[in-house]
Amino acid sequence: MDMTEVARMVLGLRVYGWDEKKINDFMLWIGTGDEKYKPQEGSKNSKSKLQKNFS
Repeated sequence: MDMTEVARMVLGLRVYGWDEKKINDFMLWIGTGDEKYKPQEGSKNSKSKLQKNFS
């Protein structure tokens, strides 16, 4: 990923209400694969919001 794609990803996650800690942990999980940074399942409401926007 180049910096433009990373910036778009961070901005997109902010739109969905992710805070900085959650975004940083997600990026660490992508980069390292360490399970301690793996995102936990969110609320049903936020999950359906994501599905609506990507379908």
